[in-house]
Amino acid sequence: MTDPVADYLTRVRNAVAAKHRIVEIPASNLKKEITKILFEKGYILNYKFEEGSNPQGTIKIALKYHPVSKVSAIKSLSRASKPGLRKYAKSDNLPRVINGLGIAIISTSKGVMTDKEARNQKVGGEVLCHVY
Repeated sequence: MTDPVADYLTRVRNAVAAKHRIVEIPASNLKKEITKILFEKGYILNYKFEEGSNPQGTIKIALKYHPVSKVSAIKSLSRASKPGLRKYAKSDNLPRVINGLGIAIISTSKGVMTDKEARNQKVGGEVLCHVY
């Protein structure tokens, strides 16, 4: 697998499209940080890190849906920086997703964070993905 983050996003996107409640993803430290951000911002219901057959373990993510209309909390999940074309942004030039309604997940020297947190801490980095 050349791009584990794209695999992570695709698994979540496919699970949302198929209306699954839980999705299992092979874990890595970067994927764990992205999962924590999605949980903090209310895009997923819950998550659990499990030790398993592979050395890093797995991530079990409980997806969040509206109780009545069954619409997912995640409308769009797209990869910004790809292995063939990395996208970096300075702190004063960080992307705004849907004029601040969505989030961009940034990998900075101070860890993985949202675009708003990176703007507040005045750090730039690699723009991993956009979520809304």
